[in-house]
Amino acid sequence: MTKVDLLLHPVRLRVVQALLGQEMTPQQLVDALGDVPQATLYRHVAALVEGGMLAVVAERPVRGVTERTYGVVEDAVSLDAADLAGLSAEEHAQRFHVYLATMLASFGRAVERADGPDGVDASAAGIGYRVAPMWLTDDELDTMVQQLRAVVGRALDNPSTPERRRRLLYTVLLPDG
Repeated sequence: MTKVDLLLHPVRLRVVQALLGQEMTPQQLVDALGDVPQATLYRHVAALVEGGMLAVVAERPVRGVTERTYGVVEDAVSLDAADLAGLSAEEHAQRFHVYLATMLASFGRAVERADGPDGVDASAAGIGYRVAPMWLTDDELDTMVQQLRAVVGRALDNPSTPERRRRLLYTVLLPDG
């Protein structure tokens, strides 16, 4: 199985997202994901470990069995141009559909949590989405992407604290026309 196929599966992508920036046991993952059956989750965690995307970061005995805690292997879960090279248009579309489905599910859970008697206050909940058309040369695009990576990279280095709320940033960049 390729890195792209391993990662861009709906359940495995959710497992990786749940573990980004934190470590969990399989039971904690079951609780966090909610709708994924335990046996299914264990099978996908095993595939991610075998593929080098997850690692066992701790083990402890619990009632006669070994409870493992898993973490993401950060360098292994990013897809770059080389990982996507050679995919057909249909293969790209299939993988992008998984990405979008995962994003839609995350969005649905976020607005559900934020729904109140007066509806969803997206701004207060930290939910936002927009399309921002820009006119850029290839060099300007490269510069902007480097700058975004620097800004996002600083936020990715933030440790988890009681004051911080975990947030998901999805990015899509498309040429128009």
